[in-house]
Amino acid sequence: MKIVLLKDVRKMGRAGEIIEVSDGHATNFIIPGKLGVPATASNMKQAEMKKKQFDDKRAVETEIIAETLKALAEGRTVITKKANEKNHLYDAVDAVEIAAATKLPVDAIKLEKPIKEVGEFEVPVAVGENFGSIKIVIEAE
Repeated sequence: MKIVLLKDVRKMGRAGEIIEVSDGHATNFIIPGKLGVPATASNMKQAEMKKKQFDDKRAVETEIIAETLKALAEGRTVITKKANEKNHLYDAVDAVEIAAATKLPVDAIKLEKPIKEVGEFEVPVAVGENFGSIKIVIEAE
C-alpha cells in the first residue's frame, strides 16, 4: 500500500514522502497513529505542497544555523556551574545545556559524554552538511 507520510518516521522516511508499506503495517500502525494517510491523488498533491514548504523552511533554518556555527567557532561560550574545591562540577553539563547557551538545536551537539569538570572544551557540532566545533568554557561559581 502506498502511504503519504504526515510526520517523520524513523527508518521509513520524512514528512511528505510517498512510501510503500505492507497493508497490515499501514492499517495497524501508520494510519491510526496519524503518521500517514493513503496515497490518493488529493493527498499526494497536498503532500507535495507540504514537502516544498518543509524543504524551504529547512533550507532557511540550515542557513541560520550555519551562520550561528560560524560565529560561535570564532568565539567561546561560557557556562557557570557550582563546583567543589577540586574543580569537579556538582551537576554535569550536557548537550541540552550547551544547546541552550549557544542557541543551536540539541541534536546538532555531538557530545560523547557530559562534561563534569571546570575548564575549556572543544565540542563537536554537526548540522546537515555543516561540521565544526565550538569552544565551551565551564567556570565555577
